[in-house]
Amino acid sequence: MDTLTHHSVLARFGYALSDPVRARVLLALRDAPSYPGELAELAGVSKQRLSNHLTCLRGCGLVVAVPEGRRVRYELADRKLGDALTALLDVVVVSEAERCCAARENHVDGKACC
Repeated sequence: MDTLTHHSVLARFGYALSDPVRARVLLALRDAPSYPGELAELAGVSKQRLSNHLTCLRGCGLVVAVPEGRRVRYELADRKLGDALTALLDVVVVSEAERCCAARENHVDGKACC
């Protein structure tokens, strides 16, 4: 097992949170372990699309698959990830509307950043 540096951990966490589906999955797993069908329904995506996101989250080391007979249950790889998500939700983001890059003229590399 490799130990990642702090910036690598933050980069993986940030990448996982950058997608709304993955963010919903992580928030759901923060509350309790779950199964792919339930997570797909919660995220509003197909099971195939959810499978791709779960593969990504497993690859990032953020979730683990726990076999249960013919089923697989997913849970956060570390309880501290749930604590980190809760802490992030408590952060107050200060936004200056005129500087927000949601306006097309303020996009960074062709993408909105907020």
